[in-house]
Amino acid sequence: MSSPQPPMPQTAAPEGQAAPGSAPPAPGEAYPAPGSAYPAPGSAYPASGSAYPGYTSPIPVVRTHLGHALASEWTKIRSVRSTMWTLGVFVLLVVGIGLLTGLVVAGQDAGLGEESPLGLGFFGLLLGSMCIMTLGVLTTASEYSTGMIRTTMVACPSRARVLAAKAVVFFLVAFVVTLVSAALVGFAHVAMLEGEAKAPSGEEWLKGTLGISFYLALLGTFSLAVGSIVRHSAGAITIMIGAVLAPLVIALFMFSSSLQDVQQALFEYSIPNQMSIFYANSLSESGPSGWDPLWIMLGVTAVALGGAFALLEKRDV
Repeated sequence: MSSPQPPMPQTAAPEGQAAPGSAPPAPGEAYPAPGSAYPAPGSAYPASGSAYPGYTSPIPVVRTHLGHALASEWTKIRSVRSTMWTLGVFVLLVVGIGLLTGLVVAGQDAGLGEESPLGLGFFGLLLGSMCIMTLGVLTTASEYSTGMIRTTMVACPSRARVLAAKAVVFFLVAFVVTLVSAALVGFAHVAMLEGEAKAPSGEEWLKGTLGISFYLALLGTFSLAVGSIVRHSAGAITIMIGAVLAPLVIALFMFSSSLQDVQQALFEYSIPNQMSIFYANSLSESGPSGWDPLWIMLGVTAVALGGAFALLEKRDV
């Protein structure tokens, strides 16, 4: 029968190392600094910043604000290919159709008479509005399709700040691109039709460049809000295209005399007619005029954004 083995002697840990058998610190407690000994088993670990200070990150910790969200959204909108494609097609439509229309009118003997040449840019801007609406929807809805919205919300837990940053960045991009395109086409038309049409007044220049640019940027921001509400790119784009085309199409097929008031309202408040008001080419003699379309679109966009903010806070990402 073998005799019991004697217990192994306890050896002291080398200086600067943990004692054998010591447990790691509890959650929320700091590890001791390198080179310092662990406390004896059963004793409490020192709090961070005391005798054994915890690890300090070299990266400075700053309080995030809206500027950080704006920088993030600007990086995203300028780095994705959909932005370059949609804005590229937009510029091509506005400038290409605008110059083509100007060349056709310049080749005619009658000219424009007393009409402003700035109105020739309306056709390209009407088609280009589809690109602005598409980009507005993709700015929000595409992140739900790819799941990128989860990463965005982890990086910035304030959902309202994220949506506000998206809206601000998109609005500025859409406004600047539209303003440059509309102004370029306007200067080209004035140069091509010099002597064949009256020179635009200052107010006509203001409405034909700044006014229409604000309107299209708001229309795109309205699309952005719809994309945030629907959370589906194809569905939101379909809704926006229907909002542009449906009122005119429905009004064209209202032949009953009892529906004349409804037909007239659809004509007056349709998006194509409101855009044409900036060039004094309204489809009707009544209804919105002057700068009214801009205030109408501003109110509609504000309501849509309010709904998007409210739903964003209530729903899961």
